[in-house]
Order: sequence, then structure tokens, then C-alpha cells
Amino acid sequence: MKLNRIIAGAAAVAISATGLVACGGNGGGDTIKVGTTDASLKEWEVFEDLAKDKGIKVDVVNFSDYNTPNDALSQGEIDVNKFQHLQFLDNYNQGAGTELKAISSGEIYPLALFWKDHSSLDGIEGQRVAIPNDATNQGRGINVLVQAGLLTLKKEGLLNPTPADIDTEASKVEVVPVDAAQTTISYNEGLPAIINNSFLERAGIDAKSAIFQDDPNSELAEPYINVWVTTPEKAEDPKIKELAELWKDPAVTEAVVESSGGTAVPVDRTPEQLAAVLDRLKNETK
Repeated sequence: MKLNRIIAGAAAVAISATGLVACGGNGGGDTIKVGTTDASLKEWEVFEDLAKDKGIKVDVVNFSDYNTPNDALSQGEIDVNKFQHLQFLDNYNQGAGTELKAISSGEIYPLALFWKDHSSLDGIEGQRVAIPNDATNQGRGINVLVQAGLLTLKKEGLLNPTPADIDTEASKVEVVPVDAAQTTISYNEGLPAIINNSFLERAGIDAKSAIFQDDPNSELAEPYINVWVTTPEKAEDPKIKELAELWKDPAVTEAVVESSGGTAVPVDRTPEQLAAVLDRLKNETK
């Protein structure tokens, strides 16, 4: 999933439109309902074929917005979902008062800095840099610039910093938060800009022209690991865990990388490691 934009939707209407019914458990050959927002991508076809070969009945349910898959999971309409990263999951859990769990890791889609007609960071000091202003990408955009050595935070190691956390006197650039869709406009106006993957193609920007991107192996990038999520009650369901592991099959990984234009980076973390990242995110907002 590329959680680079959040589309607020009427969740109840969207759930109704899918015509879902409660699953009633996964034993006895029952179908496992998997929610996502990108079911048309090649990796889901590959995944379904693998599940079929394993004798697991899967129904991949597509949703048109990024709030509904978690609502549907909480309400028992689906068994598991795969569309979000840990930062989004933390925001949802805290906002909805739920305790949905990440049971397996998928991939990270690096977030990158672009600067029209430039191929490096040379000369960027003193520039104003456009960053997305939404809740799930602003902090990450700031940390991209921290990793690039362009921003200094008042407190090191924050997973989801805000502009108020920036030590402006010690930093080399100034951030300009704008709507994520407007970052490409800022780029075309000559400003360096942090641009979400989903806006690159439509703006005709080559992902490989980035002058810097976050390190998927960095601790600061961990909140953006895309994950398989289910309820606490189903977290140990062997069939659901087996499905989540199927996503790591080389054939699925190849399709994910292809669909992302070569930008996706597979990540392998244990459920315990994922839970630790969620705990850090939760504690940071207290």
C-alpha cells in the first residue's frame, strides 16, 4: 500500500457498498477476507494464486478509502487487512480507541526529496523546502531532511516530529508545509520538495531523479513499514499468519517491486519488533 495520501470517506457507506458479511471464524475451510485499497495491483493476483496452491480460500476485498479497512476489521466484516503502515495504524488505534495488531511486515516505500534541475544536495542550504502537511507524512518528511543533515530537532530520535520540534537556528533549510498534492507544484516552481510516490507519475517526475530519500533500514523509517493487521482475537490464527507469510514469497515481492516502479523495499520484522515501534509511537504522543 502506498499510504502517501489519506482520503477521508464516509466509512459506513463504504462498508455497506461492499456488501460484506461477518466471517464467522476461519476453521472448516471458511474463506478468509483480506481488506486492501489496491486489489488491482499485480501482487494481489500472485498472492491469491499462492494461497490457492496452499489450499487457503481467500477473498480480497477492495476499499476506496483508507479509513474503511480498519473500521471493517474492527467490526468483524473482514479478518485481516494489508494496506497501511505502522504510523497510520497508531493514528487509527488512538483515534478509534482500538487495539488492532500488526502481525507481519511487508515493505517500505521510501519518501524522497526532489529538486528540479538538480542532481544532488549541493547548494540547498538556505532554501525553503516544501513538505506534505498531513498527519502521516509531515513527520516523515521532516525526518527525511534530518537524515539528509539539513534539519536539526530540539530532541533527537522523534519518530513523528512537527515543525515546532525543529531547531531552526541549527538547521540548514526552512520547511514549508503544504498539502501533499501541492508539493509537485512547489517543485515545478523551483523549490526543493518532499513528494509522495503517488504524485510522482501524474506530475511526470522520475522517482530516480530524487536527490535524497529516507533509509528504509533506519530506525526513523520504521513507522512506515507496511504491515498485515488484525484484531487481538485473531492475531494467533494459524491461517491468517500463514497468509501474511505468503506475502514474503519471492514471487509476491517481485510483483510489489514492479508495481512500485522499483521503489518498494521489502522489510522483515517480527511481530514483537512491530509492536515495539507501535509502543514508541504511542508513548511519543502522550
